[in-house]
Amino acid sequence: MTGERLDGRYAKLWAASTTSALGSGLATVAAPLLIASRTDEPLVVSGGFAVAWLPWLLFSLPGGVLADRVDRRKLMITLDWIRVPAVALLAVAISMGDVSIALLYAVLFVINACEVVFRTSSGAMLPAIVPKALLERANGRLYAGTTLAHGMLSGPLSGFLFGVAASIPFYVNAGTYAVSALLLGLIAGAYRSRPVEPAARRSMRSEVAEGFRWLAGQRLLRTMIGLIGMLNLTLVAATSVLVLLAKERLQLGSVGYGLLFTCMAVGGLLGSVMGDRLIAWCTPTWTLRIGLLIEAGTHLVLATSTSAPVVGVTLFLFGVHGALWGIVGSSLRQRLTPPGMLGRVGSTSLFVIAGGNCVGALLGGAVASTFGLTTPYWAGFVVAVIVSALTWRVFDREVVSAAYAQEPTVSR
Repeated sequence: MTGERLDGRYAKLWAASTTSALGSGLATVAAPLLIASRTDEPLVVSGGFAVAWLPWLLFSLPGGVLADRVDRRKLMITLDWIRVPAVALLAVAISMGDVSIALLYAVLFVINACEVVFRTSSGAMLPAIVPKALLERANGRLYAGTTLAHGMLSGPLSGFLFGVAASIPFYVNAGTYAVSALLLGLIAGAYRSRPVEPAARRSMRSEVAEGFRWLAGQRLLRTMIGLIGMLNLTLVAATSVLVLLAKERLQLGSVGYGLLFTCMAVGGLLGSVMGDRLIAWCTPTWTLRIGLLIEAGTHLVLATSTSAPVVGVTLFLFGVHGALWGIVGSSLRQRLTPPGMLGRVGSTSLFVIAGGNCVGALLGGAVASTFGLTTPYWAGFVVAVIVSALTWRVFDREVVSAAYAQEPTVSR
């Protein structure tokens, strides 16, 4: 590893990602607060989460093809500039007192449609600027920056700013997208994975199918992605009504609700900063297995506890687990996937995960409305226990080690 380091290009990518995450985090916390200030109906509240996740289901696959066809850096810059006026429009409408739930839903849809392609492009671009041996460290620091900005800082800050004026978090969000675009513009080099001509001669459907076929041939990756999709279904179902749980069971206001995300972010930050060392010490196998137990425990605590400190500590541990799982999954995918397929394979992963997220957001409100506010958390606990039992042996030490040692191959 002598002579290998994370250079200035990575620093700019990290800065752009972190800045954008700060603004997105402000909007993520402010959006449900805005909806909850107008209605107590769980289905309407969770509908905001569903609208935010729907673009991930619709655009992840074509977004992956696009990321493999064009210059990934230029694509990310364009997406940032699209999001600036969209969020600014929402902020102005809120300032004028003329905002509707429908407008909020529409803006959430637009900015998340851009986000899914942006994230796919960023993940596909990373191996081009980072030595292979440093992927865990690079991914860990990206997660650390995102976690620090999106959760640890933006949670209480958004709650405070929302209390001052509901429009402020969205104005700041628009500004962060502009700063992100400017930072990405400073990164030197071209980041097109292959010539334009071959991509132009092939249909999008055939390229998407190639990504699916390759992923289907990777037992460990396809198991991880399917597992995350299932767990995220129950997690997002629970998160979609968390603002109501915080208000009714934990007796928390807007700042307290934001602090719950801060607890998760602190755990995520710790897991991200120490991720490469923790994973090396614990091994990827036990990182994944322990994470399954934390998933189940988190739902159990949220279903039973009325103590804000207990919930905060639980979300802290969940944050550590989420960061470590993200580092293992991203690094393994980047190590195994051929460069010309990184966009499609990454977007295929997002498609499966987004399906669970979108369905979970709708189920969370519907289940809570019908059976009670804690029901989504009990359901999440049961699902986590079942999938842990079914997949425990898949994450065998020899299987995971063999996957790490495998070189990228293209299946035909």
